[in-house]
Amino acid sequence: MNTQAHAEEAHAGASLGTNIGIWVGLVAITFLEVFLAYKQLQPSVMLSILVVLSVVKAGMIMSYFMHLKFEKLSLVLWLIPAMIFCICMMLIFFFPEAFRLLQMRPH
Repeated sequence: MNTQAHAEEAHAGASLGTNIGIWVGLVAITFLEVFLAYKQLQPSVMLSILVVLSVVKAGMIMSYFMHLKFEKLSLVLWLIPAMIFCICMMLIFFFPEAFRLLQMRPH
């Protein structure tokens, strides 16, 4: 077996059934997010749930559709600080603004 055939086999990715399963999971999470948008939940609870669901969706997309699940562990570990940085930026900039808007709303 030559090296190119071995490399193609190593980076073959997920099977069609796995990709369809991941796609169905992503659609289900999206429907759950839309369903939650119509529920009358407290904004802080709603925001927390939606952020967690979005991080799960991003992880599924990066793992399977960007093929990070099949890459070396060192490459994946380089992305963790970037994800933590993005989450911290969301917490720093968006949460205070959301709470300020809640206080501006007439009661």
